[in-house]
Amino acid sequence: MKRILSGMQPTNRLQLGNYLGALRNWVDLQGNGNQCLYCVVDMHAITMPYDAAQLATSTREVTAAYLAAGVDPKHSSIFAQSAVGDLHAELMWYIATMTQIGKLDRMTQFKDKAGKNAEKAGLGLYAYPVLMAADILLYQATHVPVGEDQKQHLELTRDVAATFNHRYGKEFFTIPEPMIMGEATRVMSLRDGTQKMSKSAESDMSRINLTDTAEVIADKIKRAKTDPLPLPETVDGLKDRPEADNLITIYAALSGTTKAAVIAEFAGKQFSEFKPKLSDLTVAKIGPITEKMRHLLAEPKEIDVILEAGAEKARSIAAPTLKEVKQLMGFWKA
Repeated sequence: MKRILSGMQPTNRLQLGNYLGALRNWVDLQGNGNQCLYCVVDMHAITMPYDAAQLATSTREVTAAYLAAGVDPKHSSIFAQSAVGDLHAELMWYIATMTQIGKLDRMTQFKDKAGKNAEKAGLGLYAYPVLMAADILLYQATHVPVGEDQKQHLELTRDVAATFNHRYGKEFFTIPEPMIMGEATRVMSLRDGTQKMSKSAESDMSRINLTDTAEVIADKIKRAKTDPLPLPETVDGLKDRPEADNLITIYAALSGTTKAAVIAEFAGKQFSEFKPKLSDLTVAKIGPITEKMRHLLAEPKEIDVILEAGAEKARSIAAPTLKEVKQLMGFWKA
């Protein structure tokens, strides 16, 4: 049996890239003997400036997005990281004692987020990969769906698990395997095809939010940056045309086909003809999710019930893991 763990931060609104790169795949992973644990990683969310008054609301909104996209609490455990936060934080400290500073110094995500003010960045942002490792190891996850930007963190997790196992003479921690799925694992900005679509980007026009109306989606796609050339005859013709490549990638992902098939359908046509088709397809796929999210968010108590049940399940898995970690490490009354 595969035990699959993944999560998203409750920061800003989830967008099309989150759906195509992760949520849709999470839904597909349900069943088939897999045990799926999907977390709202609110403890990670506070490593950067955030609105404390909105954190709980954002956690419910992300949970609603999970549910609306098709994550089924009958088959998957959905929980807030902080609801089991005592276990996550405790394991983080234990494995931090065997995490090498040199490896943390090489984490590119810290460099990207801290920028030129690295000396002013908080310890939480620097130690983010250690908490992520604790998240994964606490549940003995066998597989972790990750994007390209998280592969480095998963490698650190694997290193820490191997170090622990060697140090304490037991193959205790499962060495998790990455799962990178689907052609559209990296959806790019509608304003700059060289930048990843992000829910934290300054311009809302750069992304399609899962809460956007049909009118807003159509307007964003209409205004999406393109080049003056018609669509190419082959996929190779998308080279050095990042915005064209991005829109074709989105269309292919939403329609469940390949970029080659999309090119074959639209070769030689102008973006003025292609964009309305992309808008219609996006609305058809995202519209039902948006509508279901509205219904779910109108009944926040129902979301809370799901989160509480998920946290109970998560704790039942995590607590025995932490107990054995303490025993192996030699703690008193572990």
